[in-house]
Amino acid sequence: MKLYNYFRSSASWRVRIGLALKGLDYDYASIHLQKNEQFAEPFANQQVSHLVPALVLDDGRWLSQSMAILEYLDETHPEPPLLPRDPVARATVRALAQDIGCDIHPINNLRVLRYLKNDLALEQETVDRWYRHWVATGLAIVEQRLQHTAGTFCFGDAPGMADCLLVPQVYNAQRFECPLDAYPTVMRVNAACLALPAFANTHPGVCPDAA
Repeated sequence: MKLYNYFRSSASWRVRIGLALKGLDYDYASIHLQKNEQFAEPFANQQVSHLVPALVLDDGRWLSQSMAILEYLDETHPEPPLLPRDPVARATVRALAQDIGCDIHPINNLRVLRYLKNDLALEQETVDRWYRHWVATGLAIVEQRLQHTAGTFCFGDAPGMADCLLVPQVYNAQRFECPLDAYPTVMRVNAACLALPAFANTHPGVCPDAA
């Protein structure tokens, strides 16, 4: 398999974590978003959304959207599982993941921040305030959920899909200097995850394209 991703993309890191938890090898292909490489061929022709990550399977088919890729990996390589077997538990973990992947990340990703600054001509301070507001709103919800679901990790004592999303989101929040003291469960789980090789060895700071 080949993973097109950007070292600082939280969506890309989710998939790197999932691949590492599954023990799956892949070729690392960098698409540098700050240099607009997502709009260049041949990537742009295959990935019409111009977003990372994209996973190219051994047979040449392309998959997009990080949570869809994680579900594919779980269905094709079921051990260790990213989602619980029980239907209610699976829905609970999916909801946790979507609290981050659907309600925090999309309104704070690079293309949104660029639009706020470049097209709407907002000052950087205002853009940063936008970012921190939605992080605070979203993580407050995640914190409340984790108080009912967390063991060592987001759901019980084994890392799974929700953890794949949580850690990159916390990393982004720290980059933007978001106050995080109000989320002790989030930060405890984040620390437990980063103690594992699957998270530490896929960290943006150790990626081949880190700069």
